[in-house]
Amino acid sequence: MKPKGLAVVGLGMALKPHAMALGELQDEYRVIGAHSRSSDRRDAAAATYRLPTTGDLDALVGDPSVEAALILTPPNSHKDIASRFLEAGKHVLLEKPIDVSTDRAAEIVALADQNDRRLGIVLQHRFRTSSRALADLLHSGRLGRLSAANCTVPWWRSQAYYDEPGRGTLERDGGGVLMTQAIHTLDLFRSLVGGIQRVGALAATTAIHRMECEDYVAAVVVLNGGAIGNIMATTAAFPGRPDSIELFCENGVARIEGGELTVHWLTGETTHVAAETGLGGGADPMDFPADSHRELLRDFAASIDHHRDPTVSGRDALKTHHLIDALIRSADTGMWETVAND
Repeated sequence: MKPKGLAVVGLGMALKPHAMALGELQDEYRVIGAHSRSSDRRDAAAATYRLPTTGDLDALVGDPSVEAALILTPPNSHKDIASRFLEAGKHVLLEKPIDVSTDRAAEIVALADQNDRRLGIVLQHRFRTSSRALADLLHSGRLGRLSAANCTVPWWRSQAYYDEPGRGTLERDGGGVLMTQAIHTLDLFRSLVGGIQRVGALAATTAIHRMECEDYVAAVVVLNGGAIGNIMATTAAFPGRPDSIELFCENGVARIEGGELTVHWLTGETTHVAAETGLGGGADPMDFPADSHRELLRDFAASIDHHRDPTVSGRDALKTHHLIDALIRSADTGMWETVAND
């Protein structure tokens, strides 16, 4: 297969791991143009990553050599930009979240279906070596029945982070810690446990931050198989610790912490899969390697070649949006809320 012509839209903070990964995927992708409205960002992207840059988005949308678009702009711009590329017959890989609301996200998913284009979402935790190893253990049945599960995201973001215009707002980001930071771990958790039926949650904006949306959420959840679990997510846990997922199963307990998998089998044996270094849980949100982004981009290229959904498709990622919606609803109503799983 020849490299796919790629348009990159958005040259801000999210660019780094993608640009690093694309540098290793020259057999899969050829960047036709990298767009930003900011000339400073275009200059920086050209100097740092040797990307061909442009200030003309219309030209990229209309360029027949562009087969796919990688969209890295703020969430509230996703629907407008993704729609233009999808309607022009391009495939789209979209930085998380899909958009600022589930209704807008669903419109993007529907448009991709209508135009028979691939829509992938950048939820790269699914592509960590440890995540894949645990998924394989679960799917093979070796761990046995799931009895309980915990998901914890004890991260840190400074007030300076939230002082950036739009950060932690409904208008630009669509929410706080759940939508912007914990969405990665929530998506992996949901995919591993087989979905979540209902949630009972509390949410707050702590005194540590001045921001519109939540920076702390705690919840009890009922999984689709009837097991119970906990979710805790925050950006107020200075100096930040690795996110973790713990699954209590019939034949052992599996724990992913900071990308490192340890399984303690009831037989007394231990399985260990080493962690990646730097995972973005502290003050620098981009402190992580590009390995999982590389594998996600490779999977997206394969989905185009083989006319299949990417591993994290728009329709699958909608389920994570539904989970976040239910957590926020429950915190607002003080009631158990059902998670839509369609």
